[in-house]
Amino acid sequence: MSQRKPLRIIAGTARGLRLADVPGDGTRPITDRAKESLFNILAPHLPGAVFMDLFAGTGAVGIEALSRGADFVQFSDNSRAAIKTIHANLESTHFADRAQVIQGDAFALLGRRPTRVFDYVYIAPPQYKGLWRKALETLDANPAWVVDDGWVVAQIDPRESAVVELQHFELFDERKYGNTLLVFYERKPEEPDAD
Repeated sequence: MSQRKPLRIIAGTARGLRLADVPGDGTRPITDRAKESLFNILAPHLPGAVFMDLFAGTGAVGIEALSRGADFVQFSDNSRAAIKTIHANLESTHFADRAQVIQGDAFALLGRRPTRVFDYVYIAPPQYKGLWRKALETLDANPAWVVDDGWVVAQIDPRESAVVELQHFELFDERKYGNTLLVFYERKPEEPDAD
């Protein structure tokens, strides 16, 4: 079995720092190529942004966002090992004061009343279980989590790709990097109330 490449921060104030990996093979960290491409797309709007890293695993995506100027990241994962790893990575990169880490079910979280509104929601759940679609649909049913011009990005295997009918979000881009597909949705403009 091939060894996974060490995780590292690609750019920003924590550039080059190594990140701890979650023990075992329950997570699938984003490749450097896909991560770099993602953040090239997000870069113009990232400084000062509020970011949610859902199914966060190691926290690598959210920590990259912090390194590149995001104001705050909320990390969420159901796994105790992942939560422990995220805390360790936030400490080693000195971003713990700009982050919140929540252990729990992502769908229960998204079903609640938001305590904060996000510019970006990043969804990278375990593959081949339809969880990315369920997370999108849960968010669509409770869109107040996302600012009016906010984005939702799903990281999936290209074989999982499917059309998802949504009321409050619309697909506007897809980018494929090997066996990673990044699917971008933006919040639809609110329809004016008809009198």
